[in-house]
Amino acid sequence: MSLKSIQNVNNTGNLTHWQERNELAASFRWIERLNMHESVGNHLSYAVNEDGTQFLMNPNLVHFSLIKASDLILVDANDANTINRPDAPDKAAWGLHGAIHRKCPHHRCLMHVHSIYSTVLAALEDSSLPPLDQNSAMFFNRTIVDANYGGLAFDHEAERCASALNDPSKKVVIMGNHGVMVMGDTIAETFNRLYYFERAAETYIKALQTGRSLRILSDSIAEKVARENDEYEGFAERHLQNLMLILDKEGSDYGN
Repeated sequence: MSLKSIQNVNNTGNLTHWQERNELAASFRWIERLNMHESVGNHLSYAVNEDGTQFLMNPNLVHFSLIKASDLILVDANDANTINRPDAPDKAAWGLHGAIHRKCPHHRCLMHVHSIYSTVLAALEDSSLPPLDQNSAMFFNRTIVDANYGGLAFDHEAERCASALNDPSKKVVIMGNHGVMVMGDTIAETFNRLYYFERAAETYIKALQTGRSLRILSDSIAEKVARENDEYEGFAERHLQNLMLILDKEGSDYGN
């Protein structure tokens, strides 16, 4: 389906959740600009109800640089006919995000990408991210490594992935041989977490390339840094607000 067709399907004049749509659309634009996207794949979603079953996500096979607030589709994880809608999401995206939102309502926002350095990390035999610097320490004891990749995230694989996310304290899944899934309570929090995880992965991969010994932080300092970042109120919101302001000043149509 063409982007114009998708826009026509969504053009009801009664679209809801405009703030969330704008924030999610801005996230798509910046993920593309930061080269964390991949072709017309990968997907972001945000649950708009408390039990997580209704959520906004990107339409099928649309490049992140083109997605606007009005393009985002509102789907129901409990509606098996969603995949048959004229504006149906990508099958793998529907399987993965639907399963997680249905089983893990504590994760309101999901951002799944195949960003370069996170995917390199996911391809290593040991895919854990050590607390090498301040950025990587943010994720100490807050990640999961899924080493059981079983193919595209259709029904069985999607349910398997979702079953590993019961712990609300785990905010990042390093998806072995695949990519990364980042979770959060808000769109701003999740985008900020994705941004810093990719930077931390890049620093680690480049540090490994030097062939020199690494200076790893102690567990106590790493946990202290992670906790301090957890409690750093307002930072993620300001990060995304500033990025949206840049788009606005450039005359971007992301908010249309």
